[in-house]
Amino acid sequence: MGTEIGRTRFEEKDWSAFSDRVKEETALLEKKAENGESSLSLPVGGFEIEAWLVDEKMRPVKANKAFLEAFGSELATMELAQFNFEINNTPQILHGDAFKKFAQEMRETCEHAHKVTEKMGMRTLAIGILPTLQERDFCLDNMSEMKRYKALNEQILRERKDKALKIDIEGAEERLKFEHNSVMLEAAATSFQIHTQVGYDVAHHYYNGSILASAATVAVSANSPYLFGKQLWYETRIPIFEQSVDTGEGKKRVSFGSGFAKESILECFHENIEDYDVLIPIFFESSHEKFDHLKLHNGTIWRWNRPLVGSDSNGTMHFRIEHRVMAAGPTLVDMLANAMFYYGLAMMLTGEVMEGNFPCDFKTAERNFYTAAKEGLGCSIFWDGESVRLHELILEHFLPMAREGLTLLEMDREDVDFYLAIIEARVKNGQNGAAWQISYIEKYGQNFERMTEAYWRHQQKGDPVHTWEVK
Repeated sequence: MGTEIGRTRFEEKDWSAFSDRVKEETALLEKKAENGESSLSLPVGGFEIEAWLVDEKMRPVKANKAFLEAFGSELATMELAQFNFEINNTPQILHGDAFKKFAQEMRETCEHAHKVTEKMGMRTLAIGILPTLQERDFCLDNMSEMKRYKALNEQILRERKDKALKIDIEGAEERLKFEHNSVMLEAAATSFQIHTQVGYDVAHHYYNGSILASAATVAVSANSPYLFGKQLWYETRIPIFEQSVDTGEGKKRVSFGSGFAKESILECFHENIEDYDVLIPIFFESSHEKFDHLKLHNGTIWRWNRPLVGSDSNGTMHFRIEHRVMAAGPTLVDMLANAMFYYGLAMMLTGEVMEGNFPCDFKTAERNFYTAAKEGLGCSIFWDGESVRLHELILEHFLPMAREGLTLLEMDREDVDFYLAIIEARVKNGQNGAAWQISYIEKYGQNFERMTEAYWRHQQKGDPVHTWEVK
């Protein structure tokens, strides 16, 4: 939901007019897709990194407007809370030296962000959930100065008839349960989001492949074990995001989805119309071919694997799958390794489902995902009809699959070897970002400021998380 809007107050006629426009644009989208009027280029990849602005005590600083002005680039944008921002990169065809280009640009962007915040007396930090957060940080006074966020909050509460949001997250040993009166808690969860542009004819297969890959990718990248001082899920981003924008009725707006796509990725866009109320009925003075109303509505529905509609530089319509399950951090090299693993695994799983070979049904894939988010790499999931240890499945099956998929994409072999070796080492020693945080607190006690400071220093050095010592 990146589009800014012009107002936050709406009349009754706005809802029906907006719904009609979404239906018209969805019908046009289907017509153009079926007529072959969408991009058929090679898979194109890109990323978004959501991050934090923190002070010397590792507490959030509400200064993203000033930071973005000083940063001076469209590669960085605003997020829901004033202490968050997002960094983007230039998409690349997933072929050859794409990851060298990704790494160079992202390194330069992150270094620039670090220099800007250093001059401002702040720090940047990429971590799924900031461990030093307090509930009072999520007041409306800390919301970013964009009308779309105010409107989102007001309309979510309208859907809930102003009933408080109920947060209830149960970990292995601790439970967090309270009520909150705004959507600001969404800002607690920051992600590393991976985009893949694919042809219309294979988009639904890639969507299904990404769903199947999600248990492995969320466990490999888990980096959010603490919220408000409690140890909850290895990837607590998942439940906090789902519960923070819950409208209280109908299908959840943040979810794993409702099933595999059967015939077309358009099934998701039809589901958007049929099963989700319009939240923000803003009318755009643009042609139907821009799909602005469809995009805005789709932007208020957060599947963990979300289909998107966009345009190539020449204006040709395209489809993307946004893989949203991974946490931000711990380092740039870790995130690039996560992306390399996902691209290769999704490629191969897409090929399998295209041939009708599903290793599990949707409900099992969904259960696998939440189990992995809750328990991390040490969990067991169901695959090919058997209960298997996830870390063994990754080492023995998924990593070789990822390598084969990346070979089919003709990715640079040196890059593939380098990044997949990081994933292999991380899985073998069981230390992702969440595991390191837990080990630190177990050794030194609940000093989250000290732990986050140590995390930040490791992040500045840039060594992958599986090499970090707990000290």
